[in-house]
Amino acid sequence: MKFIERFSFAERASHWISALCFLYAAFTGLALWSPRLFWLSGVFGGGETVRAWHPWAGLFFAIALGVMFRRWAKEMQLDEEDQVWLSKSALYAQNIEEGIPESGRFNAGQKMMFWLQSASAFFLLLSGVVIWFPEVAPRSLRLIAVLVHPASAAVSLVGIIVHFYMSTMAVPGSMGAMVRGKVSEGWARSHHGKWYREVTGR
Repeated sequence: MKFIERFSFAERASHWISALCFLYAAFTGLALWSPRLFWLSGVFGGGETVRAWHPWAGLFFAIALGVMFRRWAKEMQLDEEDQVWLSKSALYAQNIEEGIPESGRFNAGQKMMFWLQSASAFFLLLSGVVIWFPEVAPRSLRLIAVLVHPASAAVSLVGIIVHFYMSTMAVPGSMGAMVRGKVSEGWARSHHGKWYREVTGR
């Protein structure tokens, strides 16, 4: 079986750094958001530790995502074939490929996830800075930030859950590509035919 490189080490490193930072920020954020979930803070070192490290985890998440944005933004532009792909995304989720346009390196679902997470991270960062340094922001801005921050976090969290499902259950082999950096030629030809031809010339 022949393999081809799908993700470089730098791409995988930025992806996993952003993923780990996001998970820490998500769980500690839930602990800070609701008294009923404050028990989660005990898992991460206690209330004071969580309050101190939650904003830093969010900042590192935004930085790592920014690195990914710089690398992938051009490849994430949606085209007409992506519109067709999205209209038939329910079939893709069921592993039914008939009638679905061939994908490049990233399919339309991955592109949408990229832009969703980028937008969510942008609003999380802006609102998070206001909450982090409340003394430098007017009261009206603080109130907006308190609403925007959890709303953006919820959108991002739902997106991550869908992303995890698609990369593990719906499309087996996707997670391995981000771990090892390589995929089999058969997998590439089946799931990203256009990209397969571009990298192999076949």
